Amino acid sequence: MKSLSRSKVQPLLLIEDTPSLQVIYRSVLQTAGHVVRTASTAAEGMAAFAEQPAQVVLLDLGLPDRDGLELIKDILALRAETKIIVITANASINRAVEAMRAGAHEFLVKPFAEGRFLSAVSHALDGSDARPVPVRAASAKAEREAARPFLGSSEVMGRIHDTIRSVAKSMATVFITGESGTGKELCALAVHGNSVRSAGPFIALNCGAIPHDLLESEVFGHVKGSFTGAISDRPGAATAADGGTLFLDEICEMAPALQTKLLRFLQTSTVLPVGSNKPQKVNVRIICATNRDPLDAVRRGHFREDLYYRLYVVPIHMPPLRDRGNDVIEIAEAALAQFADEEGRLFEGLSREVIE
Repeated sequence: MKSLSRSKVQPLLLIEDTPSLQVIYRSVLQTAGHVVRTASTAAEGMAAFAEQPAQVVLLDLGLPDRDGLELIKDILALRAETKIIVITANASINRAVEAMRAGAHEFLVKPFAEGRFLSAVSHALDGSDARPVPVRAASAKAEREAARPFLGSSEVMGRIHDTIRSVAKSMATVFITGESGTGKELCALAVHGNSVRSAGPFIALNCGAIPHDLLESEVFGHVKGSFTGAISDRPGAATAADGGTLFLDEICEMAPALQTKLLRFLQTSTVLPVGSNKPQKVNVRIICATNRDPLDAVRRGHFREDLYYRLYVVPIHMPPLRDRGNDVIEIAEAALAQFADEEGRLFEGLSREVIE
């Protein structure tokens, strides 16, 4: 009933040019209790939206009269908080990823199940609430990490800062690549810190540092008695990150079986703890990272292609410090100033000999 009351206030807008599909989608939505307006072209859809902006727009990217990506930008220019669910065919999944980068909230690949369709709509409606983000107590280490500035004034870092600012306000998944030690977690923290979820938890999990047989429990939690040693219910990282951000480091190290479960989590926004048959709804933004080439992992069969496209929406590549010019001086001075402050000493700066 919750989504029904919202859709009565602002009906969903369905923009689909195939008459038979429009009838099917509208019927499914109406049966679920939603109020739906329909349009068959981009022009009709834009006119309907301008007349009465919708909380959620379902948009087929293959419209006859206009590029769907341009339509996404125009819709969001009128109402930035609108959630757009794009519908695409398997052959154009790259277009769906481009749509996510343009600001779409979610994408559905034809053919999709009715439950998947309704789940995407429900999640979009839930996400349009101006509800407060729950505040969780962060660990001392997390607080120190969050307080560290994401430094760098080089040209390449300027582009990264621009990307962070543009993507932080959306729900788009961020995929960070780069060598070990390049600051991928600091980059993830910067995205979280600039987002509307900044008051919520930032939960980091290193998929390569946890044994495969324990990683599922670490991500999704478990119930008492689900395996030897499970003496009590224990929430996982996905539940702990509810209302905030879940950072999955070294994502390419995740076992194939768990990749399948992670894909389901991304599609449904529900957590199923090990040993439980009761899914739990969570509201989490996903950021992941790897020091590998993720596309190469896909080619080798080590990483699911459909999961790759789900995660690789907004890529950020962190360059090594050797390619960042004078950033090394800026970072060194900031680190030494912090250490001096912790020791109650004064740091005036690096000597000219060191800088040269």
